[in-house]
Amino acid sequence: MATFHVIAGATETLEHTGVRKIGVSDLFDALRRGIDDFLVKPSHIVFLFMIYPIMGVVLAAWTSGANALPMLFPLVSGFALIGPFAALGLYEISRRRELGMDTSWRHAFDIRHSPALPSIAAVGIMLFVIFVGWLLTAQAFYEYLFGSQPPASISGFLDQIFATGHGWTLIIVGHAIGLVFALVVLCTTVIAFPLLLDRDVGAYEAIHTSVRAVLANPFVMLVWGLMVAVGLMLGSIPLFAGLAVVLPVFGHATWHLYRKLIEPLPSPSHQPRR
Repeated sequence: MATFHVIAGATETLEHTGVRKIGVSDLFDALRRGIDDFLVKPSHIVFLFMIYPIMGVVLAAWTSGANALPMLFPLVSGFALIGPFAALGLYEISRRRELGMDTSWRHAFDIRHSPALPSIAAVGIMLFVIFVGWLLTAQAFYEYLFGSQPPASISGFLDQIFATGHGWTLIIVGHAIGLVFALVVLCTTVIAFPLLLDRDVGAYEAIHTSVRAVLANPFVMLVWGLMVAVGLMLGSIPLFAGLAVVLPVFGHATWHLYRKLIEPLPSPSHQPRR
């Protein structure tokens, strides 16, 4: 990196990126292309994302005690909030495959050489802050309903959740709160990281472009968010092992979604980073 820049891009000016309207059919085409990337380079996916089911099992074991049990769902569902950052290596593999370049697994870590790395880190920190905010909010809401005293046992916790009015309030309102956090992440980062890998436009423009893409395609992007949510739910069964497939597929698909949403720069000024 010749210069350290975060908010603006390499030109130290805010560049406005063109956004296109897309249809629901484009979502399924992006997903199909993501599946194709996954099938062509599955070894990369196992290497990069086997950590997710392992983390899920560890979290389940850690929260098997009554003290931390109420935080199990917020922790697991929080995967969706940090997923856009965790999929950086997959965007890079899809980018290289698109350009006909070498897609050996080691190139998934080439992002460390990206000139936009400070901007990528800044958006990643933002996601981590949102993730922590979600955990703190979930804990505070649980304690508001049930107090700070932890459940005496797992069976007692389940009865507390499913057999009481406060429990159903936690389920319904808690999911609504989680939806707000998920929508914030969707709006601000749905294509922010792929854009930064492709063009060094700066953190502000990457986030701003993601927001504009969602506002230009509100229904389509809500469908995309629902597809990701359903995929994560199915991938969590059994024991989160399905996430080793679901997460990489959606990671690759996000790159292709980015290509559909963002207008290419006019040639010859658009020189993809190699």
